[in-house]
Amino acid sequence: MSHPSFENAVGRFRTILEEQYQRVERISRPVEWLDYSKLDRLVVGVIGGDGIGPIIAGEARRVMEELLRDELKSGRVEIRQIEGLTIENRIRELKPLPEEVLAEIKKCHVLLKGPTTTPEEGSGVPNIESANIAIRRAFDLFANVRPVRIPSQGIDWVFFRENTEGEYVLGSKGVLVTPDMAVDFKVTTRPGAERIIRMAFEHARKTGRKRVTVVTKANVIKTTDGLFLEVAKGVAKEFPEISWDGWYIDVFTAKLIDEKRRRDFQVVVLPNLYGDIVTDEAAELQGGVGTAGSANIGARFGMFEAIHGSAPRMISEGRGQYADPLSLMRAAVMMLEHVGMKEKSAMLSKALDVCGVYDQKAKITGRPDGATAARFGDYVIATLRDPGLDAKWASFQKA
Repeated sequence: MSHPSFENAVGRFRTILEEQYQRVERISRPVEWLDYSKLDRLVVGVIGGDGIGPIIAGEARRVMEELLRDELKSGRVEIRQIEGLTIENRIRELKPLPEEVLAEIKKCHVLLKGPTTTPEEGSGVPNIESANIAIRRAFDLFANVRPVRIPSQGIDWVFFRENTEGEYVLGSKGVLVTPDMAVDFKVTTRPGAERIIRMAFEHARKTGRKRVTVVTKANVIKTTDGLFLEVAKGVAKEFPEISWDGWYIDVFTAKLIDEKRRRDFQVVVLPNLYGDIVTDEAAELQGGVGTAGSANIGARFGMFEAIHGSAPRMISEGRGQYADPLSLMRAAVMMLEHVGMKEKSAMLSKALDVCGVYDQKAKITGRPDGATAARFGDYVIATLRDPGLDAKWASFQKA
């Protein structure tokens, strides 16, 4: 005998199916990618966010202003501060992305974004959706790209995480069918899987990498993960010079900490939730989530951010000034490369290697025994001004 609330749950499920079917039709249509080289002026939006976000975003902006001072002076580049994407404002409006903030973001070509807080069930505040997910959906930022490099261990990974499907896209639309049964949803579509998998293979081809690893749990999650794996098999046939293999998420996660096997991985492509978890693990191997940047790429827009959260505990304990801005500066490296400023991107990447990996004269610990975010920003700026940067970076590479 069915429970009285079942019909309500079925009705909500039908609505979700209709919405996702319409989305499949939208993303199946051809779209022209934005050519940044044809822009008269590149507009870069900067959002501070919550917690430590404004602190690290402020330092990333300072570094960009130093690096792009000629472009800013000539008007070739404009950096705009966008306010209003705070947890207080989102709760007040009961929206993950207030309309006035969205309107300002739409005036930009790319976005450098500090971390934002997402309330969780039972936290005592309205359980609004993630601002990140709302932005990704608004601009169809389907590819989350996260590089991890540990030169001393021979590790050079690039992760391609599907960004608009899986569990997260419907994370706020689950159904509490009865007080004793909750149901959430996972969605995988053929066009959604194909475009992220194709991007991973195209990146491997462009960068000379010879292996793509596809991560699923298709032996258990047979329909959605099974479709992702099926699509990967089809795309792989178009790249005969690149080998590929499929791994299950549990075994793959273990092998990332296997020193004998992990350096064999090169390009990795995963569904949404798996990609989020695995890239945090990979970043921890690199030195912590505070060291890793992230790109969210769509055909007409890009958002670049740290992979970590807003660290409210650091703020409540009075340690916010000791937050590590390296992650957001790494995201700026990815942003500059994405818009075609490859020399600027390489220059900043070298400076961050020197300051954050090799030299560490302003080492961040997150506590008063380490450097402040501002001191680290000063160090990076001084390093960018050093005419011997290339030689210094090269000497560390040889060491």
